[in-house]
Amino acid sequence: MPRRTPRNALDTLRTPRGFHGFLKAASVCALIAGLLSPLSPAMAAGDTATEVTAAEAAANDHCGGQCSDILPPGQNGNATLAQILLNQAFGTQPAHAEDQLGPYANLATGYPGLTNDKINTFFNDASFGVPAGQVASTLRPAGRGDVTIVRDKKTGVPHITGTTRYGTEFGAGYAAAQDRLWLMDLFRHVGRGQLTPFAGGAPANQGLEQQFWRSAPYTEDDLEAQIESAAAKAGERGELALADVDAYVAGVNAYIDASDKGRYFPGEYVLTGHKDAITNSGTIEHFKRADLIALASVIGSLFGAGGGGEVNNALSLLAAQEKYGVAEGTEVWESFRQRNDPEAVLTQQDGSFPYLPTPDDPQGRALPDAGSVEAEPLVYDRTGSAGAAGATGASAEAADTAVTSARRGMSNALVVSGEHTASGHPVAVFGPQTGYFAPQLLMLQEIQGPGISARGASFAGLSMYVELGRGQDYAWSATTSGQDIIDTYAVELCQDDYHYLYRGTCTPMEKVERHNAWKPTVADSTAAGSYTMRVWRTKYGPVESRATVGGKKVAYTTLRSSYLHEADSIIGFQMLNDPDYLNGPERFRSAVQHINYTFNWFYADSEHTAYYNSGDNPVRANGVDAEFPVWARQAYEWQDWDPAANTARYTGPSAHPQSVDQDYYVSWNNKQAQDYPAASWGNGSVHRGNLLDDRVKKLVAEGGVTRTALVKAMAEAGLADLRAEDVLPDLLKVVESAPVTDPATRTAVDRLKAWRSAGGLRTETSAGSKKYAHADAIRTLDAWWPLLVKAEFEPGLGSDLYSAFTRNLPVDESPSAAHGPTGAHAGSAFQYGWWSYVDKDIRSVLGEPVKGPLARAYCGDGDLAACRDTLVTTLEEASGRTAAQVYPGDDNCSAGDQWCADSVIHRTLGGIKHGGISWQNRPTYQQVVEFNSHR
Repeated sequence: MPRRTPRNALDTLRTPRGFHGFLKAASVCALIAGLLSPLSPAMAAGDTATEVTAAEAAANDHCGGQCSDILPPGQNGNATLAQILLNQAFGTQPAHAEDQLGPYANLATGYPGLTNDKINTFFNDASFGVPAGQVASTLRPAGRGDVTIVRDKKTGVPHITGTTRYGTEFGAGYAAAQDRLWLMDLFRHVGRGQLTPFAGGAPANQGLEQQFWRSAPYTEDDLEAQIESAAAKAGERGELALADVDAYVAGVNAYIDASDKGRYFPGEYVLTGHKDAITNSGTIEHFKRADLIALASVIGSLFGAGGGGEVNNALSLLAAQEKYGVAEGTEVWESFRQRNDPEAVLTQQDGSFPYLPTPDDPQGRALPDAGSVEAEPLVYDRTGSAGAAGATGASAEAADTAVTSARRGMSNALVVSGEHTASGHPVAVFGPQTGYFAPQLLMLQEIQGPGISARGASFAGLSMYVELGRGQDYAWSATTSGQDIIDTYAVELCQDDYHYLYRGTCTPMEKVERHNAWKPTVADSTAAGSYTMRVWRTKYGPVESRATVGGKKVAYTTLRSSYLHEADSIIGFQMLNDPDYLNGPERFRSAVQHINYTFNWFYADSEHTAYYNSGDNPVRANGVDAEFPVWARQAYEWQDWDPAANTARYTGPSAHPQSVDQDYYVSWNNKQAQDYPAASWGNGSVHRGNLLDDRVKKLVAEGGVTRTALVKAMAEAGLADLRAEDVLPDLLKVVESAPVTDPATRTAVDRLKAWRSAGGLRTETSAGSKKYAHADAIRTLDAWWPLLVKAEFEPGLGSDLYSAFTRNLPVDESPSAAHGPTGAHAGSAFQYGWWSYVDKDIRSVLGEPVKGPLARAYCGDGDLAACRDTLVTTLEEASGRTAAQVYPGDDNCSAGDQWCADSVIHRTLGGIKHGGISWQNRPTYQQVVEFNSHR
């Protein structure tokens, strides 16, 4: 039976599709026309001025060859029609489309033998400039004399050098379009809720546009106003940002014109019906400022917006109170919520940073009446294929994903102070875990020009600045932090279902609509269909659901502090790229304070390390518990809230977790600091952050940390099964608290113990074998975990409360668990699950000390013998399940193929496909840095 649709929307996007049918019917003339289409032209050497600027950049590089990075599958994310057809027919790859996939994948088996001189076997030299003899091409975009784009032979990364600010940003836009034009076009349509008319009506495309437009239903006026508003607040830097955006957009459009005239534009435009391969008729729409805001709204929603889920929280609290009574039910709920668990791994190890403390006497709560909550419809007037079962299922999936607090993590980071390294200089291994897509969401670049000097990764279409990377003598990166910046309000209805009380006045809701229609194309054969997406907006945000509270009809709305402020972070990124501004950790923290999305930011230079948690954290009204919906009344609004601009009072910089020169930092979307809760559930005693913390803590204790040692720690953690490393030992203690007499169960226990003794890693027997060492033990744990969790907790909680808690936090997120928030083949794993609950409960049964225990014992109702019976019974069942039952197969894997079920597969967002690689749980883009000098 195929795996169900993954929950993460991007993981489900499939466009184009149906290429093989097209190949059979393709016109020979069209194929020849594509084959004869020229590639993007390159010119000879640049002018003297830009050569001097490039030389100055190389001279200002303080990394001394100790900076490396990698981003799979490859730099080139554009392909002509001919290249797409050849890839689909024969598997051939355009230049630099897949050349980073091998080195990236090989670290999984190559890390044990890693040495400093072998790091760039698995990474690339990230020094400034291009070495002599390694220049593949030099281009003056649009014939400009103030900028060159040099691409290196090894990776094809663009090195953009300008003598004027405008020229530099023009070049950045041109290079972005060279590498990611199709992807950029896709995402400006996703951000506007208009993907299906552009790319086709596949159910996955329907779900994607619905998920994002539901949370950011902007009008065109909204989009255009946001960049101007962000610039106006920032003075000279704002004016500069606006000029940079305009130059960047001009560069993108120059490439569109050049590629259209030269007929080397991305072939997906032909396959989706926007261009004709023979006559070249059709249009690729120019970009404008508002497109960048549409793009930013998608990226910010995915990776930089913590919070939400307050209605689900309310439902599970009510279920707990129904089961146990108000007082005990609340205690049980709080023990599962783990707002401030004393055993949670922390990024900031010292100090307290109180944020959203639990009020003693909550004010303004608006909990729904039992059974009254109904999700607000988004889709109306379905016609044709929009009414098919797959389409309605995708809509339900999108609605569920849009309201959860379990958002994809963006991670990880390992940073060690120079006090504990062999060289005396800080060492960092860090990067964003943004999933695996083809083309990749991120792209690499180097930008050198007036006021800009950086190399690294940026999201395609937002690459006027390097967003994660290195400067002349410093590097920085980020992980998703997820603190709560989203609240749910209960607005009282008046007059009818589309009017509400706003500060005592009956006020009409604003209706915003998108009417989308599609028809079959070569890329997407989905039959013609259409629908209307309709969102009702209030001062307190878009309507998410409806209910009654104490018998009163209400609409639940969601308000996000970054809503209407998708462009505000541009100033922070501008500062990070400015060598004249950023000269140390204090300036670094000042820069990232301008980023309103929720991220953990890390910094390293030759002398210092630093950490800062960013985000516009609204100051709630006194007594409000942000975990639950509150009444939309002035007494419970954010302090100093201006509904017209959606601004409020925010917690000051000193209230955010931060420090300089801590012994070490680790982050894998874990809890930031004491008294600083994350919006998502699951920050307890066992978290994937422990996999990093345990290893780095040991390295620091030993001293003499090197780049090699830190890469090894990251790589091993990226292969570890969190359940096996941190929970399995205590489970087996219970199982073996009495003799295991059943032969099959004894065999299963012995296999699990052997695997755990070998490290509990999910790794191949040898490079390329596509078979796991300890495969039977891994299969057993994969089958056992969901069985044991349900058997351990459901009898005590009852089915209603157990189900409610699983909606707050999924039970499992193993690499092959397609039911987890990230879906199958996504790489990222073990972020969300019941590992802490099992750990605390089992330790309590064993009589071991537990800080912050669950309010009750669940396994065997606290009796060791009864708990053992539960575990043994479920282990017997799990060990009897075949590989085909545990790994039932999907579109990419046959049933029973364990390695393939775990494997990382780049989701195709365009016409080029890539093969799967062995599972790793590591950043998509990753840096390894150690600066040896400072300006």
